[in-house]
Amino acid sequence: MRRRVMLSLPEQWEGRMAGDIGGAAGLGARPWYAVNEGLAFLLELAALGFLSWWGFGAGHEGAPRILLGVGTPLLAIVVWALFAAPRARLRPRLALVLVVKALVFGGSAAALYGVGHAVAAVAMALVTAANTAVAEIFRADPPTAGRHGLDGPGDHD
Repeated sequence: MRRRVMLSLPEQWEGRMAGDIGGAAGLGARPWYAVNEGLAFLLELAALGFLSWWGFGAGHEGAPRILLGVGTPLLAIVVWALFAAPRARLRPRLALVLVVKALVFGGSAAALYGVGHAVAAVAMALVTAANTAVAEIFRADPPTAGRHGLDGPGDHD
C-alpha cells in the first residue's frame, strides 16, 4: 500500500508555479517583463514563418517542397514543445533550453538569409539574442513575493 504525502503551501502561494512572477500583480510590477515575453512570442511566430517561407521557396517542386515548407516549422514546433516551451514536456537544464532556442532562432535567421534577406536575418539574430538574454536575466532575478504584497520567506516587517 502506497502512502501519499501531501505538501501544503501558504494560502497566498496556492496556484503558483515555479518561476511564476505572480500573475497580474507580477506583470504590473514588471511591465518590461511582459513586453519582453510578448516580443518573445512574436519572435517565435516569426521564426516559424521564416522556416516555412524557406521550405516552400527552397527550389524544390512537388512533395519535397511541401515536406520542407510544412515539415521544417513542424519539427521546430515539436522540439520547442519538448524542450524550450514554458510548460515543456521535458524539463532540461537551462543550457539545453538555450541550445534549442539557438537552433530554432538561428535556423530561422539562416532561413531568412536563404530567401535573400541578409539584413533582416542579422536583425532577427540580434533581436532574438537580446530578447533571450533579457528573458534569462528576468528569470534569474525573479521578484520576491513580498514585493507583490505576498509575504515570502524572510519578508517580514
